[in-house]
Amino acid sequence: MRITRIALYDVELPYAHGVYRLSGGRTYRSFRAAIVRLTCDDGTEGWGESTPFGSTYVAAHPAGTRAGIALLAPELLGADPRRVERVGDVMDRTLAGHADARTALDVACWDAFGRSVGLPVADLLGGSTGVPMAPTSSIGAGDPEEMRAQVAEHRARGYRAHSVKIGALDAEGGPGLDAERITASLADRRPGETFLVDANGGLLTETALRLIALLPPGLDLALEAPCASWRETASLRRRCPYPIVVDELAASDADVAFLAGGDVADGINLKISKAGGLTPGRRHRDLARAAGLTVSVQDTVGSSLSYAAILHLGATVPPRLLRGVLNSEDMVTTRVATLDTVVTDDGVLPGSSPGLGANVDEEVLGEPVAVWSD
Repeated sequence: MRITRIALYDVELPYAHGVYRLSGGRTYRSFRAAIVRLTCDDGTEGWGESTPFGSTYVAAHPAGTRAGIALLAPELLGADPRRVERVGDVMDRTLAGHADARTALDVACWDAFGRSVGLPVADLLGGSTGVPMAPTSSIGAGDPEEMRAQVAEHRARGYRAHSVKIGALDAEGGPGLDAERITASLADRRPGETFLVDANGGLLTETALRLIALLPPGLDLALEAPCASWRETASLRRRCPYPIVVDELAASDADVAFLAGGDVADGINLKISKAGGLTPGRRHRDLARAAGLTVSVQDTVGSSLSYAAILHLGATVPPRLLRGVLNSEDMVTTRVATLDTVVTDDGVLPGSSPGLGANVDEEVLGEPVAVWSD
């Protein structure tokens, strides 16, 4: 079994709730997905997606993702997609870094692998725990009462984990506004709900400490990605009464190993495209498990295919370590596929369909912007 054709699609994904706001005044209204379709010599197909969060989140942007795929795709023709580590070796030799570009191709290989052997990707990654996972909302920074209403709206739709964005500049209201946002978002907390308060690296150690001093006692939360550097994060950890979860800082294998060995934080937000796909994501899962770190399985953003990858990796994380899985599909208005999922009152699981369990709507994708074949 070998790859004979790779097609690349460029798909716009409008944000489903108007304007998405992050720390530092960053705003987003739409995202661009790079979606790839692998075809093998026996007719097996595999689909994968990588959707950068604009150009100001991590070192990735949509045009760069497509350019990276254009470098990698020709080198993968003739490769066996089931040999995922060897596919990774080829990508290592072809392009340094650029995890965002690697992700779509890596995930597509896992999808093709699963389809070829009639197994869901979760089984190939070690097996689903069978325990429904809490879907995680993503609440953009805004007016405190509007954020409270968004949490309530997601709660009514079955969300039991919430990621609440903060990071106001002093000119916007600073720690005082962020304290109001957090207090409002957690005001109606229900038993069993978890909250990540996510600054996306937008706080200085000083502003984080000012924020903590303004919070009322008794709030049950974890502080995610408070600062932009390891030094600031380690400094804050010594003085922070809340658990700290890292995100943007933990991208590579070495980052996660440093996190675990250095006891810099209590958990990790494992984003698949930040890691470079399911292959490195699997390694990060195992390092986190060995270190006893909590894990949230997410992605920067994305459509149905990104959500499928999140579900299959998330389903393999031991329940006591798993905080939740991001429903990226719910963040955008474009639906590129119908997914095989099992939804219960307790959460969500991937279904038993082979591969990612995604029935892709090719009319939504349109024509590919590039094709490579042997």
